[in-house]
Amino acid sequence: MIEITPREALDATVRIPGSKSYTQRAMVIAALAEGESRLTEVLVAEDTKLLGRALAALGAGIGTTGTEMAIRGTGGKLARPAGEIRLGNNGTAMRILTAVAALGDGPAVLTGTPRLRQRPLKPLIDALAALGARCETEGDRGFPPVTVRGGGLRGAKLRLRDIESSQYVSALLIAAPYAAGEVTIALEGRVPSLPYVALTVETMGAFGVDVALDGAGRYVVKSGQRYRGRQYRVEGDLSSASYFFLAAALTKGRIRVENVNPRSGQGDAGFLTLLERLGCRVARGEGAVEVVGGQLPPGEMTFDLAAMPDMVPTLAVLAALRPGRTLIRNVAHLRIKESDRLAAMVKELRKTGIAAEELPDGIAVTGGAPRGATIATYDDHRIAMSFAVLGLAVPGMKIEGEGCVGKSFPGFWQALEGLS
Repeated sequence: MIEITPREALDATVRIPGSKSYTQRAMVIAALAEGESRLTEVLVAEDTKLLGRALAALGAGIGTTGTEMAIRGTGGKLARPAGEIRLGNNGTAMRILTAVAALGDGPAVLTGTPRLRQRPLKPLIDALAALGARCETEGDRGFPPVTVRGGGLRGAKLRLRDIESSQYVSALLIAAPYAAGEVTIALEGRVPSLPYVALTVETMGAFGVDVALDGAGRYVVKSGQRYRGRQYRVEGDLSSASYFFLAAALTKGRIRVENVNPRSGQGDAGFLTLLERLGCRVARGEGAVEVVGGQLPPGEMTFDLAAMPDMVPTLAVLAALRPGRTLIRNVAHLRIKESDRLAAMVKELRKTGIAAEELPDGIAVTGGAPRGATIATYDDHRIAMSFAVLGLAVPGMKIEGEGCVGKSFPGFWQALEGLS
């Protein structure tokens, strides 16, 4: 357990690590590529280490020195893993590797923590079946562990409707160049976190594979394309940066965050616009962003965070200090993240004396004067980091299970301590 020391009027500079989303996509694509890739400014954290071991088990060569990673690609010819591939609670890796493992001879068994085994795969498994892959789960329940029989993929036209995770789309896209025929994916209805699909398409393009956008929500990957090894720099993680933007807002201080691209394709770049709406001043520079906190506006406000669901805990904590009711909508899929984030945020906010309730598609928070409390983190890095930042403005905040931040930001506590 760690107790947070309150700070007043912060004036600080912090540098954040590489993007988890870009790092993991680049790692998988480089492992499928022909030749060797060198990735720089990668995120070295629990999730990326687990993914690296998984890719090595599938035949890629992985070497890491500091924040540089050398990956010898397989050219799409995957090895048969010697044993189970254990992915911790890395949902991105589970979904992407389920599709990628179908390219090998199989079988490959993918599994993880008890929480990962509660995170659904069925829409992805059904889509892979249409591509000729055989993926089996216990009793056809559609949850990990999953056994991927392999044997390759054929071309097909896929329709995905009202899916609960954009990671299904990213997984299919990343594997699609190695299918025997053209793969078309048509999205219908509600699909959360669509900026992450754009991020996947961008990363595929960087390694030489073109994804054609044939109208809204329709992606076409022509067969015969192959990823090519290259030098690739990972941009900074705006999800990690958001906690320091939040710190400026809560303390009415100034924080400059370095190693970020304010014009990034990461959906969480949109959090900066929300902060401006909430009274902060934001200066977007080249490779850095400065946020200065201001007076939080009162009254009822509604925010649609479908495109940036990782920002829900961050915004909910900010809402605890804003005078008025905050509605956060279109994020029902947070119930299947590292924790049930909606239920967890409501429960922990109530511990601080703040009125909060679950909505069918989000949460409502009525701000006030939160008090210190001991916060359970549910082994969820985003809950730990959000409430830790609240402790900069509210005395007596204690965070249990603080080690869970290692999933995405191992240096978080040192960075927080370094603020002055």
